[in-house]
Amino acid sequence: MSVTAPQGFRAAGVAAGLKSTGARDVALVVNDGPSYASASVFTANRCLANPVLWSREVVKDGVVRAVVLNSGGANCYTGPDGFATTHAVAEQVAGHLGIGAIDVVVCSTGLIGLSNDRAQVLAGVDQAYGALGPGSGGDDAARAIMTTDSVPKQVVVEGAGWSVAGMAKGAGMLAPQLATMLVVLTTDAEVPAADLDTALRAATRVSFDRLDSDGCMSTNDTVTLMASGASGIAPTLPDFTEALTRACTDLAMQLLADAEGADHEIAITVLHAATEDDAVEVARSIARSNLFKAAVFGNDPNWGRVLASIGTTRAAFDPADLDVAMNGVWVCRQSAPAADPATVDLAPREVTVTVDLKSGDARATVWTNDLTHAYVHENSAYSS
Repeated sequence: MSVTAPQGFRAAGVAAGLKSTGARDVALVVNDGPSYASASVFTANRCLANPVLWSREVVKDGVVRAVVLNSGGANCYTGPDGFATTHAVAEQVAGHLGIGAIDVVVCSTGLIGLSNDRAQVLAGVDQAYGALGPGSGGDDAARAIMTTDSVPKQVVVEGAGWSVAGMAKGAGMLAPQLATMLVVLTTDAEVPAADLDTALRAATRVSFDRLDSDGCMSTNDTVTLMASGASGIAPTLPDFTEALTRACTDLAMQLLADAEGADHEIAITVLHAATEDDAVEVARSIARSNLFKAAVFGNDPNWGRVLASIGTTRAAFDPADLDVAMNGVWVCRQSAPAADPATVDLAPREVTVTVDLKSGDARATVWTNDLTHAYVHENSAYSS
């Protein structure tokens, strides 16, 4: 179950010495065709890492032949030399594959301001190329992109004679758009680049963009989708989008489950909103409330903190007529106490919060996690 499950892809993950632990830290995913159609989405952060600056240019023609990734250093705010390293890495991959560097997406993840040793990364590229094998190496590649992740994240979704697969990394700084994530998606379906772009944006809109772990947006987020066309099958755009959305949602839930130090995974669903944007804004406001997240960590069904978060939004609602349920118990009706909060069991890892705005027919779900001592500890010493 890896990015090499669809036909036409090879991958590898190796240890180049970028991580002090000696773990795998350079990954390579290659599309052997016959098609090289691609689509990508990137972080909305205005402060961008060198690999994002490079890769945004690469993807403009809808052709990507390979993705090379490293963990251990974000190569962000490392000056002109850092961009030169990104360019050199793309050239190194291109030289091995006999292609142009402009068809190579480069991704990095790790500490901002840390320069990756160029010689180490290039040696890692050489090693990864040597380790490429047909239909193999996907698991090693998924492990090579991990930073604070405790487990690799991988998925395969089967279509009718074709498939979609993917790998992802991310455990902190999870907030749209997108999150501190690197995601590589592959498919052997025949899909033109324009349709890949349409499908990818539709899929990420309801998956990665709805994952809001800590409200912090990264500088390096990249989601790249490559289509080899090796199955010879061209699914309808709705069928392909549905499969891709399933894959992205699965990976997003794996990222949520591995969020740094989290004790609870929280799904916040807003019902009967005037618009989907209103529903997302309300759910995201709750997800970003440290007071609410701390309450869930303490197993406290404090619905007052939910209402206070709703009130900070521009959504349409009547402040005197809001309903809130926590784990299925309607603790608030018409903005007043309802069921006894003591009947809400917040001990399980999975927590649901439902808000009824009573203003329309739209709905949306945003996923987050609680604020724990472990999260604070891990991020207080991240660079030490």
